[in-house]
Amino acid sequence: MQHLLGINELDKAQIEQFLSRAQEIAAQLKKGDWDNERLKNKIILHLFFEHSTRTLTSFEIAAKRLGAQVVNWNPETSSLSKGENFIDTIETLTSMKPDAIVMRHADYGAPLTVASKAKCPVINGGDSWREHPTQALLDALTMIDHFGGLGGLNVTIIGDIAHSRVASSNMQLLTKMGANVRVIAPKVLMPESLPFDNIKKFHTLKDGLPNSDVVMTLRLQKERMDRALISSDEAYFNEFGLTLNILDKYAPKAVVMDPGPLVRNVQIADDIAEDPQRSLILKQVANGIPTRMAVLDMLVGA
Repeated sequence: MQHLLGINELDKAQIEQFLSRAQEIAAQLKKGDWDNERLKNKIILHLFFEHSTRTLTSFEIAAKRLGAQVVNWNPETSSLSKGENFIDTIETLTSMKPDAIVMRHADYGAPLTVASKAKCPVINGGDSWREHPTQALLDALTMIDHFGGLGGLNVTIIGDIAHSRVASSNMQLLTKMGANVRVIAPKVLMPESLPFDNIKKFHTLKDGLPNSDVVMTLRLQKERMDRALISSDEAYFNEFGLTLNILDKYAPKAVVMDPGPLVRNVQIADDIAEDPQRSLILKQVANGIPTRMAVLDMLVGA
């Protein structure tokens, strides 16, 4: 594998390779004993055209844990602000010969365009509503840590399925790995087609939550939707917001995940987000480091 552009390009064996390496690195980090010079003298270029907290920061920490140097390029202070176009910017930056590019972009398929021009690995940190592969990998690692595996798990994803790159990548990865995936959303936020025919659609929490092992909430992707699709945050929360009472009523054994940003009392209530017995949200964040270290290790350190 030269690039990591989407889960759609990976088969089960390749996903297992990433997850196995992430597990190894997680164990090494826990012991304080890992190869901190694995990427010594390598330069990782971060091209984030959209704002990010978790993904950008964890990629930077991951690279530095492996001994790489990081360049965080800022579109707001670049020549883009002077009228330079996207392709010219990419060709300029790739001509500087970084050892890898991690990028996020609002345009569908933008990392694929960059990969066609780059002479180094390109890692997709999220593009439009298409894919966010490393998020799906770290989510899978979190479920494996908790349950021991993915096969047979009942995973329910609630939220803006139509506009979520996290939903897209998770539906693909989890289905390929043998989990049973369900999605819950208002009809206006449910796509007409899903990546696999065996993914079940629901439009109410009452119908979609029973027997869930994992419930993943997603924020409303307001930057990618017509705002008229949802009348208000309050109306959405009243119908689709996850609370401890709802979880106890319909899925009493389920744990809760959320990739962030965590918009409290819109997709998820405080009581469940902060419940140490039910919430795996901070474990997801922590697992971003070994997961992204594994990706950099396998693509850049090879």
